[in-house]
Amino acid sequence: MALNLRQKHTECIARMLNLNQPVNATGTANEEVYKILIYDKFCQNILSPLIHVKDLRKHGVTLYFLIDKDRKPVHGVPAVYFVQPNQANIQRVIADASRSLYDSFHLNFSSSIPRPLLEELASGTLNSDSINQISKVHDQYLEFVTLEDSLFSLAQKSSYVQLNHPSAGDREIEEIVESIVTGLFCVLATLAVVPIIRCPRGGPAEMVASALDQRLRDHLLSKNNLFTEGGSFVSSFQRPILCIFDRNFELSVGIQHDFRYRALVHDVLGLRLNRLSVQGEKGGMRSYELDSSDPFWVANGSLEFPEVAVEIESQLNKYKKDIDEVNKRTGGTDGAEFDGTDLMGNTKHLMNAVNSLPELTERKQVIDKHTNIATVLLGEIKERSLDSYAKKENDMLVRGNIDRNELLGVLRGKGTKMDKLRFAVMYLISSENINQSEVESVEAALREFEVDTSAFQYVKKLKSLNASMATANSASRNNIVDWAEKFYAVTAGVKNLLSSDRQLALTRTVELLMDGKPNPEIDSYLVFDPRAPKSSSGTSHMRGPFKEAIVFMIGGGNYVEYGSLQEFAQRQQPVKHVIYGATEILTGVEFVEQLTLLGHKMGFGSNAAAPTQ
Repeated sequence: MALNLRQKHTECIARMLNLNQPVNATGTANEEVYKILIYDKFCQNILSPLIHVKDLRKHGVTLYFLIDKDRKPVHGVPAVYFVQPNQANIQRVIADASRSLYDSFHLNFSSSIPRPLLEELASGTLNSDSINQISKVHDQYLEFVTLEDSLFSLAQKSSYVQLNHPSAGDREIEEIVESIVTGLFCVLATLAVVPIIRCPRGGPAEMVASALDQRLRDHLLSKNNLFTEGGSFVSSFQRPILCIFDRNFELSVGIQHDFRYRALVHDVLGLRLNRLSVQGEKGGMRSYELDSSDPFWVANGSLEFPEVAVEIESQLNKYKKDIDEVNKRTGGTDGAEFDGTDLMGNTKHLMNAVNSLPELTERKQVIDKHTNIATVLLGEIKERSLDSYAKKENDMLVRGNIDRNELLGVLRGKGTKMDKLRFAVMYLISSENINQSEVESVEAALREFEVDTSAFQYVKKLKSLNASMATANSASRNNIVDWAEKFYAVTAGVKNLLSSDRQLALTRTVELLMDGKPNPEIDSYLVFDPRAPKSSSGTSHMRGPFKEAIVFMIGGGNYVEYGSLQEFAQRQQPVKHVIYGATEILTGVEFVEQLTLLGHKMGFGSNAAAPTQ
């Protein structure tokens, strides 16, 4: 059975909302208990894509509040708390209990609560004589945001900046790695699987993989562990593979403009937690949800924008045809008369028409929603020439160069400051040989439009360091600053981008790792098996083939990689299953803003204002 992260995550939350009692087939408790839900901002974001207000009602939740808001006592009902285990939340829980705000407190922490905080909770409630009000304390291991069946985010902001900061010390790096490991452990605990872990050597990917392997090993030593996939003799093909990468593995994907529907909506319209707001046809803002409950979004998210426009028109024509058919059958059009001779037949047609109305209404709402979204997108595409940016960036990646006049023409043409900066950075990444006078011309063009060039200067520095490291011998390498080691793979894999089906280097590598056969591209990748003795962790029988994979990107992921991996999985015979996750899901603008910040830390930049979208 394919791993469905959204389903598993939702089931865990439903159980939590029902006071951690078993739920029946309908997802509700056998005995309904009315309750209040208290959450912090982070856990609100966890709940938002999975649980709607009507679902809360179904689970007996009558009121819900943020933990840091002032609340009045509500007597006679239990309160379910869903918060991160931090000191501020612990102090707030103690204060709420001391005021006897609720009848009883069911505390659920998004990840395992550290012992010092648990002791602080115990002593605080004991001192205020409210410890009896604490009914249960649960570690829920739900500290991640599930956006689709196979897409998740750890919602850890600016991890790329933190990991690549030139002055980041060992302690800061260890803290970030630890938080990533905690998030990944929660994902694996929710899926109840212990995967085989693969990653490239060196950098954050190896650090996270090694620490996660140790965390899983330590946890599996306890008898009552969270993983119920079976005993330690589960054969390798029944277990998924977890492939961990660092954003520098393929930097370009985080920056480039993409012309597929899902990626465009995210990048241009700011899709967040499956919601977006756009200008309505009749003025005013319209808010929409785009998730697995939207059949058009699911079916067409990976299509190029022109194909989506055709599909919207096709769906509209089919809807009109079905409406006409209903009208004909019920005598609602000219030429269809009801003469009373076939009373039973006409009654049957009328009943069918009435039954089909909810489905037709729902279809029309979906069509209207995507017509509005596509109209707004089209306006942005025309105003900013986004189709031209996407095509030229892809051509640069495939060819490794671009004509100078064409390059400067794009930079002096349509588009926002950020569009121009992204295109300039893509030029740097994709160019095999950097022409210094050409680079100066690019910088001059950016300054002409008052673009902050910090990100451009930063990536240029990385390129030069890569060149230095590639040519330096082992003796002189020590003279190159240590942090440059992290960036050795900035342009790695770019030439693996296949022009025929635009397969990303990430997708190509995941395909090879799932296949499990020896290949020069992945032979150096490390293998960790938390269920095996450490000495045998890299043995060949752990190498696949794998039907299911979890792909995780440290430093920020995006909908381009997610779409590419889903297309790969669907092409396989039989179909494979790939879950994609990242420390955070970033638009191209958000990622370049992180590069700009790193550029400032390196002393680059201009007096111009930071680029705006």
